[in-house]
Amino acid sequence: MTFESADEDQVATAPSATLAAAGAVVGGIAALSCCVMPLVFVVVGISGAWIVYLTALSPYQPVFVAVALGSIGYGHYTLYRARRACEAGNDCARPLPNRLVQTSLWAGTIFVVVAVAANYAAPFLL
Repeated sequence: MTFESADEDQVATAPSATLAAAGAVVGGIAALSCCVMPLVFVVVGISGAWIVYLTALSPYQPVFVAVALGSIGYGHYTLYRARRACEAGNDCARPLPNRLVQTSLWAGTIFVVVAVAANYAAPFLL
């Protein structure tokens, strides 16, 4: 079975990479939930008393960031690690990464970077 003719979107990704990408996105959104998400909701026009309760997640933000960073690190390792050398004429058994998994992994990375940067930028903006 060759992967040369297969489209990158159609090739299966390892379940561990998919799980790591999902953990990165969920962890990134959780890290954003205490500090950045209330501001985003207000800017977009979504308001209500329930937004105040998102700040109760602030003590847990380091845990969310740590879980997200672990998932991001494992996901990047799984998707982009060096491939083993293949002999000429043989197919490599490692499947190509799925674009949805790559996109969600990079989205989780951006979420975590924004969440961490917001903590350092907030004193200068307020």
